[in-house]
Amino acid sequence: MKKGFPKISFRRYTQLIAAVLYNCNFKGFIDSSIYKGETKGVCVPGLNCYSCPGAVGACPLGSLQSALLSSKYKFPYYVLGTLLLFGLLFGRFICGFLCPFGLIQELLYLIPTPKIKKNKITGILSKLKYVILAVFAVAIPLIWLMPGFCKFICPAGTLEGGIPLVIGNEQLQSSIGFLFYWKLSLLAVFLILCVFCYRTFCRFICPLGAIYSFFNPVSFFGVKVDMKKCTNCNACVKCCKMDVKKVCDGECIQCGECIRKCPEKAISFGYKGPFSKGHD
Repeated sequence: MKKGFPKISFRRYTQLIAAVLYNCNFKGFIDSSIYKGETKGVCVPGLNCYSCPGAVGACPLGSLQSALLSSKYKFPYYVLGTLLLFGLLFGRFICGFLCPFGLIQELLYLIPTPKIKKNKITGILSKLKYVILAVFAVAIPLIWLMPGFCKFICPAGTLEGGIPLVIGNEQLQSSIGFLFYWKLSLLAVFLILCVFCYRTFCRFICPLGAIYSFFNPVSFFGVKVDMKKCTNCNACVKCCKMDVKKVCDGECIQCGECIRKCPEKAISFGYKGPFSKGHD
C-alpha cells in the first residue's frame, strides 16, 4: 500500500479553526496594522499575540501582565475572572485544541528527525514553566512595572506580531535593536527544538499552560477515566508525549491520544464535573 498524507484529525481541524478565528482581521496583514475594534477587549482562550496584525481578541497572558501593571490602582477582576472561567471549564484542553502556537509546535514535530523522548530530565524541565510564570508573568509586572514575559521571552508574540509588523513597517525597521534580535533568536531556538522535542515551549516555558494546569484536575470538561474499567496498565501514560504521571494531571494537554491507546476503552472525552459518576 502506498503511503499518503496522514489523515487530518478532528483536533487538528479544531486547532486550525481556532487559529483562523483568533486572527481573522486579514486586512491587518496587508497594511501591517493592529486591529483595535471592540472585540480586542475580549480575551481568547489560547496564547495569541495582541499585536498580531490579524488578531481580533486579546491574549489572556498579555492581558494578565497589563492588568498587573495597573493593579496598584485597579484590581484585575476581568482578567482573573476570565482565566478562572477558561480554567474551570476546560483546563489544558485549551492547550491541546485551541492554541495556535501549540499547532505550530506540533506541525514542526512532524518533520522526520530523531526525537527526544520524555525522560527524567524533561520531567524536571516541565516545572520550569511555573518559575517563568512567577517571575516573568507576575513578579516583573508587579515590581518593575513591565510585561516581563511579553517583552523578553514570548516567541508567539515575535512570530505573530513582531515579524509581520517589522516586515511591513519601514519606521519599525529603522528602530529595531538588541531586544528584537534577542527575541528573534529565542524564537529560532524554540522552533528548532520543537522539531526534535514535542511541544518544547508548551511543556517547559509557557506560563499560560502553567495557569491552566492548576485547573486540569477539576475542569468541568475534558479527558476522563472510568475507574470501573481501568486496569492500571499505564498504557495511557506510556503513549503520551507530555510529561504526565496520570491522565489529566497538570501536564496533560487533553489531546485524546490516550483514548485510542487504552486497551480497556476506559478513557473518553466528556463532562467530568462534581456530578459526574464513576470517573477519576
